[in-house]
Amino acid sequence: MTILMNTLPVIAGFGPLGTPELLIIGILVLILFGAKKLPMFARSLGKSMGEFKKAREEFETELHRAQDEVERPTIQEPKQRRETAEATRQPVGSTSDDV
Repeated sequence: MTILMNTLPVIAGFGPLGTPELLIIGILVLILFGAKKLPMFARSLGKSMGEFKKAREEFETELHRAQDEVERPTIQEPKQRRETAEATRQPVGSTSDDV
């Protein structure tokens, strides 16, 4: 715990990326990969971000659905027990041979 607290100021010391930093990163990417590969990288990055967003939304809806099922009271269970008891109950004076 103390190690984590000691490293937070170091991590926070870098700060957010500004416009000059993003321009330098963009120029380095252009030099490393070339202009022909950039549209392909951008397209694949967009597809992967879309798939990630879709998976995240599906996960959130599944969590909400599970939470709703847990919070919803189960009122139907006693009704099912009552129906089962009524089905197995026999009228007074009758035997199983009469049925």
